[in-house]
Amino acid sequence: MKTAVITTVHGRHVHLRNQIRGLRYADSDWDHHVVVALGDPGVGREARRDGHRVEVVELAATSPLPLAKARNAGARCALAADAELLVFLDVDCIPAAGMIARYRRVAELSEHRDALLCGPVTYLPPAGPGGYNVTTLDRQTRPHPARPAPADGTVLSTTDYALFWSLSFAVRRATWERIGGFCEEYVGYGGEDTDFGQTAAALGVPMRWVGGAHAYHQYHPVENPPVRHRSDIVRNARIFHRRWGIWPMEGWLTEFAERGVITRDADGTPRLTG
Repeated sequence: MKTAVITTVHGRHVHLRNQIRGLRYADSDWDHHVVVALGDPGVGREARRDGHRVEVVELAATSPLPLAKARNAGARCALAADAELLVFLDVDCIPAAGMIARYRRVAELSEHRDALLCGPVTYLPPAGPGGYNVTTLDRQTRPHPARPAPADGTVLSTTDYALFWSLSFAVRRATWERIGGFCEEYVGYGGEDTDFGQTAAALGVPMRWVGGAHAYHQYHPVENPPVRHRSDIVRNARIFHRRWGIWPMEGWLTEFAERGVITRDADGTPRLTG
């Protein structure tokens, strides 16, 4: 099954380098690596280092970043190269040696071929002076507790589409086309993942968590809650509510309201303060 890995990048060159090292370690499991460079000419140079086989898609960066549009552009490039399986991997993620092969094996099974396939993600501690060793990451496997983590070699069916995230997932061509890609109304931080999962649910696309399809999220500082992204989150939450009639990212919206950086109308509509 012709398989493409799709990564969207703006900055994070060291993280991209580590991801490429992970892909090269699992060299036989994939056919194309599509890197979408969002307004960052250095991405192409980084991606092509050491003869790495890659297709770089240059996309203009707006502010906020058009992440949904970038993922769709990467998918179009992969499909134009006749990819049958699309594996989306966040630039912060390093694939386990068996991750792509595991996605492929499950996607080839008749009971899962039409499904949205999700893999467990381990959040790594900061890298030491020598960086991350992609050949020994399996020793640090501790999947994020907020997501399912079925045993290696097993597949878990779920109807909880709210747990979908785009850090690591795979779909066959027909399923991607059925879902229609990511909604490009979303720009900046938050919402497009939840919308993609909600669209899959509305269409009756099955969702599976694939045991053994591990990815490792490289450390970087985070803000919790992400107050500096509150404008994006408020705007995207309102788009989601218009499309689906429910409010996403309720945990963040509640914390923002408690901190006084947004207000909520009686119907839940969030509004920036100041």
